[in-house]
Amino acid sequence: MRQLLDVPAPAKLNLFLHVVGRRADGYHLLQSVFTLIDWCDTLHFEKRNDGRIRRQDLEGNPAGLPAEDLIVRAARALQAATGCRWGADITLHKQLPTQAGLGGGSSDAASTLLALNRLWGLRLDAQALCRIGLPLGADVPFFIHGHNAWVEGIGEQLTPLHLPHTRFIVIKPPAGASTPQIFQHLDLKRDTKRATIEGFVADSESNQLRFGCNDLQPVAERLCPDITKGLQWLQTQGLQGRMTGSGSALFAPVQSDVDTSCLPAGWVARHCNNLREHPLIEWR
Repeated sequence: MRQLLDVPAPAKLNLFLHVVGRRADGYHLLQSVFTLIDWCDTLHFEKRNDGRIRRQDLEGNPAGLPAEDLIVRAARALQAATGCRWGADITLHKQLPTQAGLGGGSSDAASTLLALNRLWGLRLDAQALCRIGLPLGADVPFFIHGHNAWVEGIGEQLTPLHLPHTRFIVIKPPAGASTPQIFQHLDLKRDTKRATIEGFVADSESNQLRFGCNDLQPVAERLCPDITKGLQWLQTQGLQGRMTGSGSALFAPVQSDVDTSCLPAGWVARHCNNLREHPLIEWR
């Protein structure tokens, strides 16, 4: 096998996100439900004999990704963990917005680990890939495991969860939100009472945003006023919106597609369906 083409890296939404504590090392303890959606980056991989890792971007580099992004770091981490001497040319078609809370960078890293594990014939299992991926980002294990999940800890404790089919509108303002700034903010709520899977399932049966909230959202709205504007726009459409992750993307369940022509210039809008499982589930 010399190449793998059209490898998807799907986004995720946080249906809720609670901060329930903080570890001694400063990492925040979270509870959330992650659902995969059918909005994806796409990657192409070609094996190299010289061990080099090279990433290039289709259609230029509109997202301004650094040369040493999570894709490159994931590939090098896999080499280091296994002693693999193969390299790869990796081409990225970046479709997910950055600083959005959609997990795009982590998903790219996870798909890179899954694809190169296959391309290089390493035969690592999902647990081994998660151990390599976790230092790259707390969301990476979720994308490797490949199921919608109840998420705890710093993002590494996953319980697969069946979620009903749902269609969403996702909107993203031009401005992004800084995850470090949000988590370092003195006004961030860090003591939300722990929830249970049973409570989430019972409360969200008819409306997936009925349960909980996003504890990061109030601070994110202060740092990025466009988040407030986006929530207000969703309200004008008769929709209940919520920020995903650390923002600045917002989402709402919809019964039918919404006219987004009246969104301000520069905003991104996408209608998405949730996924039952990751498209690369068989590659774990």
